[in-house]
Amino acid sequence: MRTLKNPIILLLVLVGTAILLIGCSPETVEVEVPVEVIKEVEVTRVVTEVVEVEVETVITPEPAPEVPFEALWASSGHAKADAEAFRHWDEDDPAVVSTRCGKCHSPEGYLDFLGADGSEAGVVDVEHTPTQFGITCVACHNEVTVAKTSVVMPSGIELTGLGDESRCMECHQGRASKVSVDEAIAGLDLDTPSEDLGFINIHYYAATATKYGTFAKGGYEYDGMTYDGNFAHVEGYDTCIGCHDPHTLEVKVDTCVGCHEGVETAEDFKDVRMAGSLVDYDGDGDMSEGIYYEIQGLKEILATAMSEYSVATLGKGLVYDPNAYPYFFDDAGERFSGWSPRLVQASYNYQVASKDTGAHAHGGKYIIQLLYDSIMDLNPDMAAGLRRIDHGHFAGSEEAFRHWDEDGEVPGRCSKCHSAEGLPLFIEQGVTINQHVSNGFKCATCHSDSEYTLYEVGSVTFPSGATVDAEAADAQSLVCMNCHQGRASGESIAGAIGDQAVDALGEGLRFVNVHYFAAGATRYGTDVTGMYEFPGKTYAGYFEHVPKADGCTECHSAHQLEVKVSVCADCHEGVETHDDLYAIRLDETPDYDGDGDTAEGVYGELMGMNEMLYATMQAYSAGIDGVDGIVYNSHAYPYFFNEAGDRYSTWTPNLVAAAYNFQYASKDPGAFAHNGTYVMQALYDTIEALGGDVSAMTRP
Repeated sequence: MRTLKNPIILLLVLVGTAILLIGCSPETVEVEVPVEVIKEVEVTRVVTEVVEVEVETVITPEPAPEVPFEALWASSGHAKADAEAFRHWDEDDPAVVSTRCGKCHSPEGYLDFLGADGSEAGVVDVEHTPTQFGITCVACHNEVTVAKTSVVMPSGIELTGLGDESRCMECHQGRASKVSVDEAIAGLDLDTPSEDLGFINIHYYAATATKYGTFAKGGYEYDGMTYDGNFAHVEGYDTCIGCHDPHTLEVKVDTCVGCHEGVETAEDFKDVRMAGSLVDYDGDGDMSEGIYYEIQGLKEILATAMSEYSVATLGKGLVYDPNAYPYFFDDAGERFSGWSPRLVQASYNYQVASKDTGAHAHGGKYIIQLLYDSIMDLNPDMAAGLRRIDHGHFAGSEEAFRHWDEDGEVPGRCSKCHSAEGLPLFIEQGVTINQHVSNGFKCATCHSDSEYTLYEVGSVTFPSGATVDAEAADAQSLVCMNCHQGRASGESIAGAIGDQAVDALGEGLRFVNVHYFAAGATRYGTDVTGMYEFPGKTYAGYFEHVPKADGCTECHSAHQLEVKVSVCADCHEGVETHDDLYAIRLDETPDYDGDGDTAEGVYGELMGMNEMLYATMQAYSAGIDGVDGIVYNSHAYPYFFNEAGDRYSTWTPNLVAAAYNFQYASKDPGAFAHNGTYVMQALYDTIEALGGDVSAMTRP
């Protein structure tokens, strides 16, 4: 910065400044020259005077600051200041928004709930007199929401690891849950009416409850049933603000057309149905309609079931009006009273399905499960012809995908085949890591882009270490066999047995589980050593079927997984249904299982040998050091128990091999078609090794 040291110049600057001020200000301007400056100026006369001048001032106002996204917000439901959601309390005296409603119906209440106003977080402390109506900028944009990563649902369950979508989820979660319903009906007989019971309302637009399914327990989940969890859409479109514009709230339709052909407006989403939904949920015979219409069909059936139940059990009809609180009325138009717990459960789920208008997109399968179970609970006969779940890969409510719900993630040893993201990671990187729990597979599990291009797999390595490559299998079969290969092999058993005496109690021996549906290993037989093969014996290799039915997806629908029976019928006379496949056997086929029945199919022969193996295992185990016989339970891990019900622990090498082969044949239900010869060879040799009588049997 430069300093003016010349006093004359300084004087001129001051005078010039005075002149400028006189020309700009309408007020009196006083200009005084400092004495110390005057003394340093050589002049013959110094005059200090006050000049008063009236002038006109021209002021240019600064433009008002532009509020980001204000125009977009102004077009949304959040900005509708005259909407019932924000003006419901106008006629109250005083006109305040109550503490139980304030979180979502006034910006002050939301800030209070967050603790952004300095109050306790997680609760609305006081009633608020609105100063603004609607959801304003500061409600969602403040120092608390910017760091918000979790939401506590009405069930008490906290959803964690969230991002900006958590701001939406605080209000779009409903106000009730399975927990609310269970607390209300606790200790009551399900079919006895009670004047203490009333309709329980989840409230409106509970999209989070729908999306997170059983992780939030927003619907009434019937005891003993399992349900879909978080509906994970494709990457980038898996949150509230991934699919909806956060200010207009409109669905980002333009970004959906890449996968959903024919979608031009939000209304078109009602017609969407993907390849993972290939069952007729509502039983109307239409499998081309969108999931929205499947839900509507189930709702109509549930409404009928509730009405009929109410008349038969409670002696009065039940009428639903979606536009009039409290929604459920009797035949006279009065508020319905004298609810039974069973009707409370069903009506709650009906409302859950009704008040989330985007339920078909947020988590349609969860809603379908709730509706189906409500119908089944009220009237099982009305559930005939309906479908609750999808085919295996998309049956998200089943154990194969729900096993890890309490853990919160699928471990790396299981994620390749039991999570939506595990397989593509393995194909691309050759590794597995812990993955999010999923509702079955997604399109992106097997397809690499929106054109549904199948992932390229050069080869598949089986648990034995053997490899099958593109020269030995088609591209689709290679994708399938990444999972349908089992998790153990005959080599696993050989390694565990080592050189121990085959009929003596072994050291460090335990049951080894091949896992489920190891069809790929069965198909390739001794080439990949899926079963335990006894030394000195030879075994069949790859089962080469006819050219048009020689790959996984040539015989099975890629999405429904069901056998293409019509393909089989071309060669196998009399095959019209899936069950007819069990009767197939070629001419002059020997009596493999020795039961004297040479008319039964290969399936019957194989299962007969497996039953003989189990009987032989029981007899063999009963003679081991006086220990009780071994008992098998196909539905309870670890499958093999002693007669007291405890885990079986007295193993010899031969019994370990037998248990493995028995489980292998049991857990590949299509083994008779995949490679019956190989499996029956292994079963025959196992029976023989245990000392069983094979004199009437024939080894293929």
